[in-house]
Amino acid sequence: MRWVPLESNPEFMHNLGIKEGWEFVDVYSLDPEMLGVIPRPVLAVLLLFPITDASKANPLGQLVVNKDIMFIKQTIANACGTVALLHSIVNNQDSLEFKDRSLIDELLEKLRDLQPEERGLAMENEERLSVLHEQSATEGQTTAPDATSKTNLHFVCFVERNGNLYELDGRNNSPICHGTTSRKTLLEDSCAVIQKFMSRDPDSLNFTVVALCKQA
Repeated sequence: MRWVPLESNPEFMHNLGIKEGWEFVDVYSLDPEMLGVIPRPVLAVLLLFPITDASKANPLGQLVVNKDIMFIKQTIANACGTVALLHSIVNNQDSLEFKDRSLIDELLEKLRDLQPEERGLAMENEERLSVLHEQSATEGQTTAPDATSKTNLHFVCFVERNGNLYELDGRNNSPICHGTTSRKTLLEDSCAVIQKFMSRDPDSLNFTVVALCKQA
């Protein structure tokens, strides 16, 4: 199965059924002083980056098994944006509020007790999620490619859990640990890892960073 590639479209979160109070904001610079203007707290950081020979040959971090992380295996082509966004939501249920009987509320009930690959398959079978994804993709700021398009750009999500920084990449079978962090320093620590992504592909400009944070 293939979906239309999804660009960075934060409105998708609210259409899922997240109550107001949180938003995605663009992170235009990794400079520590510039990061200071991002509203706090930050719950998650999403990164769009190019998949290149360098990124394949030089993986960062360490794959780990952590049952405290709700991990979703991506089983649908071009669904990495939706998987990354869901990772940011389902791993911050203690902070976010969901509308009753909303899509995300019902989807969480389905995913909660499943294994990572089963969660990916459950996404495939959720027609409302597919429709919402397609609507968000076609309503983006740029013209959406068709579902058969292959893209070398990929979304991942960074979250904090129990004092550690985890990268959630649906291509893998489990989270990637990047060392210690805290809720207070999640943005800075995520951006330090993202800087390594950029250093790995210094000639590429195809990087986008957004932070899930308290609405200003």
